[in-house]
Amino acid sequence: MSVEVTEGPDQGAVWHYGDPMREQRQLEQGSALVDLSHRDVVTITGPDRLTWLHSLTTQHLEHLAAGVGTTTLVLDPQGHLEHVLYGVDDGTTFWAHTEPGAGAAAAEWLDRMRFMMRVEVADRSAEFGLVWAPAALELPAAPAVATRAGEDSLGGRELFLAREAVPALLADRDRAGMWAYEARRIAAGVPRFGLDTDQRAIPNELGLLGVAVHLDKGCYRGQETVARVHTLGRPPRRLALLHLDGSVNELPATGDPLLLDGRQVGFAGSSARHHELGPIALGLVKRNVPIDAALIVGGEVEIAASQEALVDPEVGLHVRARL
Repeated sequence: MSVEVTEGPDQGAVWHYGDPMREQRQLEQGSALVDLSHRDVVTITGPDRLTWLHSLTTQHLEHLAAGVGTTTLVLDPQGHLEHVLYGVDDGTTFWAHTEPGAGAAAAEWLDRMRFMMRVEVADRSAEFGLVWAPAALELPAAPAVATRAGEDSLGGRELFLAREAVPALLADRDRAGMWAYEARRIAAGVPRFGLDTDQRAIPNELGLLGVAVHLDKGCYRGQETVARVHTLGRPPRRLALLHLDGSVNELPATGDPLLLDGRQVGFAGSSARHHELGPIALGLVKRNVPIDAALIVGGEVEIAASQEALVDPEVGLHVRARL
């Protein structure tokens, strides 16, 4: 018996298959697959695709080897996140997945930036799906058109495959739903665009330097902000893992305020019940809030929260983010 997500960006995806705690343990044991086919897929083809992407985004891509997974960002001129691409190149095509519903906007923006470059951009979400698989789990190679593994792929690999091939790959195998997958992601401190970020978020606040931002490449839109904050240190806010009061049945809603002595000092992002850690969430907290300060998550029900630092409040040239 499966239960679907009924709201939010993952609406329509499987929330769990009947036992979300067992599914989390199966992910840890490396036996379960996760259907991520609700995420959008964008492809970029053409001989100039990597040098072109290199010039537009935050990652060093012009010499990206085939089969090497990467994450790259499109920033606005002030360094705020606009698009996130989790990608891999297969030698002829750059395959990327992004948040549900974000593929069309990302493809449209990229297409406007083509100018005279020999590239073609397409939103392929209707044709291709995505499945997460543990790194060591043996699977038939034929169905996947591309496979991505990166620092933010939660110790597994992401398989791009034709939508009609997804049911056969999942059939007769252990499967985990989005509850288990999200609990694993949150515990790993991997932020998700649109859930753990707002319109003001910059990469330095989220621990994305190195993972999605190359600090020694040429100019790209928004680089001045990233470089300045990195050089001077002390980003305005920092990502934190929140350990929530387990005596409260509710979990925070995305965007609920984080309070210290009645004053808002940040907001809660995604949350889940973890099979070992209990209720957890990611939060974006003002830099000057002490790491050992006990916070309250405001909302319909107030929830006490302690912090675990994911990004050092002094991060800069003298201190690296924990990646």
